[in-house]
Amino acid sequence: MLKSTPDANEAEPGLPGQTTLKELFVQEESNLLRYAFTLTGRRAVAEEIVQEVFLQLHAKWSQVQSPRGWLYRSVRNRAFHHGRKSKREILQAHAEVDPVDGSYQETPDVLMTRIETCSTLRKLITELDPVDQELIRLKYFEGLKYREIGERTGLSVGNVGYRLHHILKQLACGLNQQKIDEVL
Repeated sequence: MLKSTPDANEAEPGLPGQTTLKELFVQEESNLLRYAFTLTGRRAVAEEIVQEVFLQLHAKWSQVQSPRGWLYRSVRNRAFHHGRKSKREILQAHAEVDPVDGSYQETPDVLMTRIETCSTLRKLITELDPVDQELIRLKYFEGLKYREIGERTGLSVGNVGYRLHHILKQLACGLNQQKIDEVL
């Protein structure tokens, strides 16, 4: 049997200063909409996220100790989830479904673009100084964390992060100069 959800205007009796769900909605809805919009860039998506989060809060009202913090955290998490989901949908739009096994196969145009981008990127990496090439290899080919890279190279964790950030910016500029807008 499903547990009934609390009334929207229900507050714990005897606790001064505790707001009701209805009051919280009135106070925070517009701020949450702005926050969700900055994360998603789309008003309709922001409205949907905020509505879903308030419905979730309504169902969990008695369990949530800090409703305002919970709302903002939930909006952020839902917005990030939406962004990841949208990215997958965009990537799948560049693919065709194999009728035999249902897997996605890249279209020939997308595959050629990916091959050209990889080739250009490899060339740009070979033009980096040897230490930067090593940092790229350790991070992106061996999958090491900054701490592990620092132990291997003798660089501090902060220096590893700083250098990788600037190396990636340099590679992105190189790709832009080659008129490659999107790395797939």
